[in-house]
Amino acid sequence: MANFPMVAIVGRPNVGKSTLFNRIAGKRISIVQDEPGVTRDRIYADCEWCGHNFTLIDTGGLDIGQNDEISFHIKKQADIAISLSDVVIFVVDGKSGLVSLDKEVAEKLKKCKKPVILAVNKLDNFDTDALYDFYELGFATFPISSTQGKGVGDLLDEVVKDFKQGNDKAEEDVLKIAIVGKPNVGKSSLINRLCGEERVIVSDVSGTTRDAIDVPFTVNKKKYLLIDTAGMRRKAKIEDESVEKYSVFRTIDSIKRADVVVLVVDSSEEISEQDVKIAGLIHEENKPSVIVMNKWDKITKTTNTMKKLTDRLSYELAFMSYFKPVYLSALTGTRISTLMKAVNEVWENANRKVPTGILNDLISSAFIGTAPPTKNGRKFKIYYTTQSGSVPPTFIMFVNDVKIVTDNYLRYLENYIRKSIDFSGTPIKIKLKAKNEEDI
Repeated sequence: MANFPMVAIVGRPNVGKSTLFNRIAGKRISIVQDEPGVTRDRIYADCEWCGHNFTLIDTGGLDIGQNDEISFHIKKQADIAISLSDVVIFVVDGKSGLVSLDKEVAEKLKKCKKPVILAVNKLDNFDTDALYDFYELGFATFPISSTQGKGVGDLLDEVVKDFKQGNDKAEEDVLKIAIVGKPNVGKSSLINRLCGEERVIVSDVSGTTRDAIDVPFTVNKKKYLLIDTAGMRRKAKIEDESVEKYSVFRTIDSIKRADVVVLVVDSSEEISEQDVKIAGLIHEENKPSVIVMNKWDKITKTTNTMKKLTDRLSYELAFMSYFKPVYLSALTGTRISTLMKAVNEVWENANRKVPTGILNDLISSAFIGTAPPTKNGRKFKIYYTTQSGSVPPTFIMFVNDVKIVTDNYLRYLENYIRKSIDFSGTPIKIKLKAKNEEDI
């Protein structure tokens, strides 16, 4: 997934942030895929406006019981939005007017060096008199109705005006590796071990790392950038919502920025729901990845220990069957050399290009091995297949009818390709395109 400019929506509760988020994203996305392991709590969306791509972040959804805590939490949201975003959309309620909390957030936003756009929401009849009080905040001000969509186009014109059309944010030409995982699994220890020095704070206290930290290092004259992130904790365990809940945004940002994602798991514990959810985020972003089974030194080994752990991963990460595991101890350095080898391998696999002739021979063999499905007497046919892109490897199959094929058969074709070509550690995409038989 591309690394697009980040646009954060901030504001006090009940001003319509999530409604605006869904309006810009073009759909309701609070519930996404019904696929095991894929996150349901989507708080970001890749969007496009007039040829400009960007990633939208919703900072809404705070569940705060005490009114005297609201100011603290909302201002903390603003802090996080500022640190992440290229542009901030500051949403206020045009019906209720300007309130003191709006002014407090505005003062914080004024201190940042990011463009801030004020969206005066809930102006269904576009009563411009309601704007006057908000002009004193000093931001470019736009009246909108997020429920009706009024004014949202003008708002987006302002949001994207300085974005480069169709381009991602520029990054240095190094291989970027995001280190992600739930708290206290050894992410910071792993980075320090790779770098050979204490570059990030290591502590047994969950949540020591609050921000994403970029750590450059070199191996065999090749440059890398490690991105350390705050550990993602499941919601019920989050006590300081103002910091830890929104560390999820930074983890998502790090995944999107990365070329390769390293998911660190504590091999001495059971695979947790949160481990699976983070894997789901990586899978959704189509990122090549390595699963690090850390704390290998704590495991009592038998002949089949590694196989048993891999089988357990296969069960829990069934949606991510291409995963590439490594087993190591960041604390002792045991098997640490296997990690960078695996990172380079999955990156190479994600960039792999398959000649069209070899690809079509594979598909023909797959057809011979297992007959394609039929529907209403019509047999599914693939005329030819070609690779259209990489990272992830993407294949276009020109077929007689896209409605005949089943998901199971597509999975069979993917697995057949994987048996012959090393795509371990990277997702691959298969796209179908209908082609009339008379055109062949």
